[in-house]
Amino acid sequence: MTQHIRRRSFLRASGLLVAGAGVLAACGTAEPGGPPRRGGTLRAAFTGGGAAETLNFLTGPTALDSVRARAIHGRLGTLDPSAPGGVRYGVLEGIDISDDLRTYTLRLRKGVTFTDGSTLTARDVLHSLNAPVALGALPYLKPPARNFDLTAAHVADEVTLVLPARQPIADGRLVLCQSTLVIKDGTTSFTPEMPTCGPFRLTEFAPGQGSTLVRHDGFYGLALGGGPYLDSLELRSIPDSNARVNALTGGQLDFVGDVSPVTARTLEARDRFAVSTGQLPHATSFGFMMNLAHKPFDDVRVRQAFKLAADRESMVRSVLFGKGVVGNDLPSLGFADYAGEIPQRPHDVDRARTLLREAGAEGMPITLTTGSDVAGLAEVSTLYVENLKAAGVDAKLDQRPPGQLFADIKSYYQLPFAATYSPPSPPLSGYATTRTAGAPSTFGFNRLDIDALVLQARSAVDGVQRRDAAVQAQRLIWEEGNSVVPVFTPTVNGHVSNLLGVTNEPWADFSGAYLA
Repeated sequence: MTQHIRRRSFLRASGLLVAGAGVLAACGTAEPGGPPRRGGTLRAAFTGGGAAETLNFLTGPTALDSVRARAIHGRLGTLDPSAPGGVRYGVLEGIDISDDLRTYTLRLRKGVTFTDGSTLTARDVLHSLNAPVALGALPYLKPPARNFDLTAAHVADEVTLVLPARQPIADGRLVLCQSTLVIKDGTTSFTPEMPTCGPFRLTEFAPGQGSTLVRHDGFYGLALGGGPYLDSLELRSIPDSNARVNALTGGQLDFVGDVSPVTARTLEARDRFAVSTGQLPHATSFGFMMNLAHKPFDDVRVRQAFKLAADRESMVRSVLFGKGVVGNDLPSLGFADYAGEIPQRPHDVDRARTLLREAGAEGMPITLTTGSDVAGLAEVSTLYVENLKAAGVDAKLDQRPPGQLFADIKSYYQLPFAATYSPPSPPLSGYATTRTAGAPSTFGFNRLDIDALVLQARSAVDGVQRRDAAVQAQRLIWEEGNSVVPVFTPTVNGHVSNLLGVTNEPWADFSGAYLA
């Protein structure tokens, strides 16, 4: 097994240097709507990290890192509000919670195996939960260690792991299953040879170019009558969205991730191609952060005016071409704990002008700093600046080059007014991770009363008390918070029309992909 392969030989072997029909089309077809068909090779491309790409998913921030990691590593579960407890389990059979919300018991599926033939055990799961802190990881992977005392965890037997919570929490299933991927006990480095227990097995990896995966014939999903159905999967690293789409329409790719709304409309008009999008809650929120350290954002009337100025319907209709959902200045739309009873904030330019006038901020100058790090963010930012101008704000746009908006994160948090985007996360655990105790990501919004309500919403044994506290906390954020969240946008992907079974949760998942 070779980690680094020559760029030209990789591209020739995978088809990017030759024209003609796609690999999928050459495999034959089945009737749409029939049973999933096994076989074939799928060629997909995503934004990667260039020569710095790594197999260490703990530190890999790009879409390609996430897609590849979920293809080769097993998951504890997937967030699914329609499933019992809000979780659809993977390598776990279930998670039991004690009546006092202090103890979580994880029950593993029996017979889950790694690619080296060894069996998954509770020790592997414990190591996987510890890895983000022990080995270093991106912040969104660390909540399990923040919420559970992993040093006091108990391996009851080979398929049972008992975790004490640091404090009573009702949403621990979501915390554990949101992003945890499984690695083998003792793993400290990530190589092509490492044993994995996901639906595919890695065979080749070339940073900045791509990777080749084949079906893991020992994957537990096969024994349950599911996928993977594909023989193999080729993942390409192509940072430019237009280049990805051109390769798709030129027959050199079968699936491309994160296409713009305009491109999606073009693809939908062609019979050979189709567009797929994720469903709530697996949608990214676009937002604008007002820094309370910069006047006049310390005045709640100004913050409310900026929220009322947003023409959300127009953003969804004219910028996202209908492939989005109107937001209500709260994150986590679609999750069970989201406060849907709070009324939708209207687009009210007159009221926004009045509030600005009352606050002595009419005609205030402000620059919105944005970027094109995710499809649609820069375009939504552009329209929002026009909305603010209509409300009497002297607004300007500073659009940073791709990849530069968050390049200096400390400087980013000091900006007076900044665009942002957030992957889907449950509202309460998400708040506890990123918004409490005056964290830098709050842009100066430090509210101990909201922190206390969130804690109560997560820890109260009584379900009615939890719900009341959750709604109270979100209502205060809606009324007084410093974030405008006008729209949610699911990942939009383009692909050949005879490809079915790809899900986006929120990253593309090919474990159920097949040819029709």
